Amino acid sequence: MASYSNDKDAYLKRLRRIEGQVRGLARMVEEDKYCIDILTQVSAATKALQSFSLELLDEHLATCVVQAAQAGGEEADLKVREASEAIARLVRS
Repeated sequence: MASYSNDKDAYLKRLRRIEGQVRGLARMVEEDKYCIDILTQVSAATKALQSFSLELLDEHLATCVVQAAQAGGEEADLKVREASEAIARLVRS
């Protein structure tokens, strides 16, 4: 069971909202809207994805990583390494 399962509906709702923002971007391009207006909306969609990512990462750290750390051993090392790699990807994006 995924650590976010209890909040799955809320996560899906946020993703649908972000999906709507991206569809809105496509519509703006189709309608030849002003570049700066499109870039403003790109920034908003990017911020929404970043916020979603950070919340999901926080959930992962608070559950999966903590549980693995409490158990110790190779599983703990793996979960910490996975989290570190995920954080590195988020920082680079």
